[in-house]
Amino acid sequence: MAQDPRTIIAERPMSRLQVIAVAIAVGLNALDGFDVLSISFASPGIAREWGVDRAALGIVLSMELIGMAVGSVVLGRVADRIGRRLTVLGCLVTMFVGMAGATQAHGVTDLSLWRVLTGLGIGGMLAAVNALTAEYTNARHRNLSLAIMVIGYPLGAVIGGSVAAVLLKSGDWRSVFEFGAITTALFIPLVWFFVPETVHYLAARRPADAVARINKTLKRMGHGLIDALPDVTLRESKHSAGDIFSPALLRITLVLAIAYFAHAVCFYFILKWSPKIVVDMGYVPSAAAGVLVWANVGGALGGAIFGLISGRVGLKSLTLITLVGSAVAVSVFGSGANSTLVQLSALAFAGGLFTNSAIVGLYTIFARAFPTHVRASGTGFAIGIGRGGAALSPILAGWLFQAGFSLQYVGIAMGAGSLVAAALIATLKFNFDPDEQPDPA
Repeated sequence: MAQDPRTIIAERPMSRLQVIAVAIAVGLNALDGFDVLSISFASPGIAREWGVDRAALGIVLSMELIGMAVGSVVLGRVADRIGRRLTVLGCLVTMFVGMAGATQAHGVTDLSLWRVLTGLGIGGMLAAVNALTAEYTNARHRNLSLAIMVIGYPLGAVIGGSVAAVLLKSGDWRSVFEFGAITTALFIPLVWFFVPETVHYLAARRPADAVARINKTLKRMGHGLIDALPDVTLRESKHSAGDIFSPALLRITLVLAIAYFAHAVCFYFILKWSPKIVVDMGYVPSAAAGVLVWANVGGALGGAIFGLISGRVGLKSLTLITLVGSAVAVSVFGSGANSTLVQLSALAFAGGLFTNSAIVGLYTIFARAFPTHVRASGTGFAIGIGRGGAALSPILAGWLFQAGFSLQYVGIAMGAGSLVAAALIATLKFNFDPDEQPDPA
């Protein structure tokens, strides 16, 4: 019986190619982090140039999130059909076009359309990269690799935010999107040359040249070769994206999607509104970008800590702790209406630390809960539904502000989303392995 190439990858030490692929996945998520937050960095300048009020600005801030919701669901399924690599490349091209188009926008309507297009690419990228990271990593380092991949998001925001702060001092808000478009384009050749299709995908989908392609990748990794594909299980033979709604997976699919939706309401309040809130307190836009950078520094640190200790504390327990911490931290951020810039940065740091740590926990669960043939579909569905919460977050906050509620009450209301997510996660039993799931009924 032929050795399963997925077992080879799971049991052997990480090779240079695997490390490079995971590093590129971190970079792709960092790119997503900057692209999503680019509108936040630019929002004060947009509001000033076009005279946009808070309610209208909240809608603009949500446009790429709507695109992300659609992209995660639709392109997540595409990644399970045509492969992780091709999906990532297509998403990069889509993101480049969207970012470049935003530099030519002259009003809310056309800017919103470009942001939706950018969001489509980002959404598909998130689903494909999560699956790609899980499938390039051995069993020993899978949780840590997924955590590092997820913290690429705040790292991208930190680096991008630092660049944005410089760009905003010498140029207008369009320079932020110009930087994003150029950086996005640079990742296309990196993926093309250094990220072959995953062995897990090829073994599950079984194209005509699967053995040759798997052996080519295994050889580049320095692992042993196979002479035939492993036997097909009942689950793999069905090859249906609809398996995420089978009796074996339906409950985990729905609970994770709704939990991610609820937490995203809290998470994106900090990411989307903090620059505008800081500017409204009398600080310059470059200082507002700096506060957002500190939120993402906290997010990067929190994600790293999560990845290092999740094996000792337990995935479920640690995710619950971070979700409750998110609710508290965002509520406390809302009490900072009269704070100094240093105090606001500290509050944003704490908010980012807990909110992004919870994101790491949820993404790790996504990768472990769904088998190979629906890993991107399941992840994409959960992220897509969750992006509904992300899209709702800035709109809801904008309505609350417009209705006269203070920052403190808005912070409490948005933080409650993480408590809802914690309650849902608490109902689940965690005994998952990414390649050992019951066959769908």
